[in-house]
Amino acid sequence: MTPKARILVIRFSSIGDIVLTTPVLRALKTQLHGGAEIHVLTKEKFAGLFEGNPHVDHLHTMKITVQEVIPELEKVGFDYIIDLHNNIRSRIVRRRLKSMCFVFKKLNFEKWLWVNTGINRMPDVHVVQRYMDALKAFSVVDDGSGLDFYIPERERVNVQSLPAEFSQGYIALALGGAHIGKRMDAEKLIRVCASIPHPIVLLGGPEDRATGEAIASALGDACVNRAGACSIHQSADLLRQSRIVISGDTGLMHIASAFGKKIISIWGCTVPGLGMAPWHPHPDSVIIEPQGRKKRPCSKLGNRCKYGNDNRCIQAVSEDSIRDAVQRLW
Repeated sequence: MTPKARILVIRFSSIGDIVLTTPVLRALKTQLHGGAEIHVLTKEKFAGLFEGNPHVDHLHTMKITVQEVIPELEKVGFDYIIDLHNNIRSRIVRRRLKSMCFVFKKLNFEKWLWVNTGINRMPDVHVVQRYMDALKAFSVVDDGSGLDFYIPERERVNVQSLPAEFSQGYIALALGGAHIGKRMDAEKLIRVCASIPHPIVLLGGPEDRATGEAIASALGDACVNRAGACSIHQSADLLRQSRIVISGDTGLMHIASAFGKKIISIWGCTVPGLGMAPWHPHPDSVIIEPQGRKKRPCSKLGNRCKYGNDNRCIQAVSEDSIRDAVQRLW
């Protein structure tokens, strides 16, 4: 390799997938002989996830199409491209830049086969390790340090802004999930929260605000709704300061892993075997899957259940199991 190789890493979205790329960025920056200049290409809306990351030298963003940024990338002149997204847009970038490419294998056929036929040909390998496998030619390895997430000082949250009883510890509950098959509904979440004798902070995006308000209204002072009221970094800081995190298969779950939190990970239509389980979380973390739903996964992403009831699996998760896990981990 030439000294200070210029490397472009492509990952357009989304929150969790981007956080899961951080071991790759760290390995490239810290392990390559002669050093590396790391560039990242992502969607503009996710650019903040790379803020403060010491393993990223330059960030390139696009709003809608890669044509917006290709002229800028062509001027840089990359030695290597590492494509961790592997879709039509990333292939356009690879063709235009004409650099040596290393591509992440998405295993879409294996996922389709498992979801649609029940035949499991997925390797028992986490997606982070499959990202790392794309780097074999560089002789870099996973350093075992887990995921990274950096919170700018201006985004830090003072826990004293929460009610006084929260200063003794609280549970962070992530309400969201990009797809319905990963989200419990408000009624079920109210029952779960009501069974937990500890303060709870609700987290999520603007789309989760109404659900959070319904839960907080039902629980009263024991619950604070911050869904839709915090940036992703502020939500991350509330996760960081919590004692336990309850989350579905979402980006906040992976951010919680980055902080080594005790996670109660809730799964619905998707399964950990698809490769997206928490990566190096606290060793006491727990995975809870639905009761009586043996024919899973029934969706690759959680957006459309093949059985026609998009959130039936997540609704079958035992509320008692969540309560009991909280009691063990508190």
